[in-house]
Amino acid sequence: MPEAGQAAALLATLRTVNEAANWVSSVAFERGVPREYELRKHTYAELRARGLGSQAAQHVIKKTRDAYTTLKANIKAGNLGRPGSKRRRKAGAKPVTFRPEAAQPYDDRCLSWQYDARTVSIWTTAGRIKNVRFACSADALKTLQAYRKGESDLIARDGAFYLIATCDVPEAEQYEPDGFIGVDLGIVNIATTSTGYLAAGRGLTRHRKRQLDLRRKLQGKGTKSAKRLLKKRSRREQRHAANTNHIIAKTIVTEAERTSCGISLEELRGIRQRVRLRKPQRVALHSWAFAQLGDFIVYKARRAGVPVVFVNPAYTSQQCSECGRIDKKNRAGQALFICRNCGVVAHADRNASRNLARKGEAVWRTGRESRVPATP
Repeated sequence: MPEAGQAAALLATLRTVNEAANWVSSVAFERGVPREYELRKHTYAELRARGLGSQAAQHVIKKTRDAYTTLKANIKAGNLGRPGSKRRRKAGAKPVTFRPEAAQPYDDRCLSWQYDARTVSIWTTAGRIKNVRFACSADALKTLQAYRKGESDLIARDGAFYLIATCDVPEAEQYEPDGFIGVDLGIVNIATTSTGYLAAGRGLTRHRKRQLDLRRKLQGKGTKSAKRLLKKRSRREQRHAANTNHIIAKTIVTEAERTSCGISLEELRGIRQRVRLRKPQRVALHSWAFAQLGDFIVYKARRAGVPVVFVNPAYTSQQCSECGRIDKKNRAGQALFICRNCGVVAHADRNASRNLARKGEAVWRTGRESRVPATP
């Protein structure tokens, strides 16, 4: 919550360091992206001449080198398309660029926190600024005081400034589960658990459709006021989806903790590459934040000590949770499951979640290593 003069200094600092980062990136690209120490030899003196402090210059070099490391990892993982694709060639054919207001890392020598006064002292290109106020919730302040560690990132977004602090929160001791709660993820029903909880996706789908229609309408107008409204509403859908996922994840983890159960999630990473859909269905699939929901469940479970396992979801929608018979014809409709063998009638997602729960128990009993992704 900087004052007008402080905000101007912070904005000028972000633009200066990111302009410098773009220059460092061009040097790195020309020299074949050398290692950080070698890149420092070619750029550090120039960065200091541009008015950057010693620590700020080091951080600019490091964040540029890290950006190339991330780019290389994304190319290797196939996130930028197959070998030879236009997108992949384009990504590797030019230097990495940084937005004028992109994040800049600060360590404890460039940024100090005064928790009781709720202020920070921060380095800028205009000198060190003290008594810059910040706002956060009471719980976030307690977490900051107890667990803040390492660097913090300063970022400007939509005219506001944010400090993203890294907190090293210890994980709770994991207990031995009495059973597992299977969680079936989907678009019509965002999450369905084997214990009976169902998070319907109707509201989120309607919200996304409203936002899409409004964006089309405003983009079609193209007036200044329409562009201002588009900018004002940017990321609103993303924030709404994230909030919905937080609520769902918290509900599932709380239920598992209350019943001393573990959580069995289906491994759905890479589904966009595997699934073939018609064009009208692609918008729904690509706006479905299933990976985000899974990540939220994982980190909340770790903080609560709830065991989480990832299982193969193959045939869980076609298998009867009572007799175990697998048959494509068992899935009578989107929401209806009728077993051709034993005659059981059930909600299709509820049936699938029970199969996932049983698979989770099998994985836990055999002691197979869980494929839970590392918490960022």
